[in-house]
Amino acid sequence: MDRCKEIKAHIKMEERYEFLSLVFGDNANLKKEILNAIDETKKETGQAPLIYDRVATETPEIQSICVEFHDDVHREGGDFFNKVLKKLKIDKCESGVE
Repeated sequence: MDRCKEIKAHIKMEERYEFLSLVFGDNANLKKEILNAIDETKKETGQAPLIYDRVATETPEIQSICVEFHDDVHREGGDFFNKVLKKLKIDKCESGVE
């Protein structure tokens, strides 16, 4: 299922750092779905990445939930991101990160 019009996923991976941004606009139901997928994945994996809500009231089209792994020596963040994306039925990411 292509959900790119609903949720835009951006991933950035550097040495020992991974970042996932899920842009949902101002849709509260999508935000809740994203947060539920992240919470389920945290319970399944036991991982505790940094999660923050990017609020932009003047520009709702860039509102997003961001997930970050810092100092991820074993590169476990990528597996976490894959599980979240699978739960959200997102099969591809946007190119680049905003």
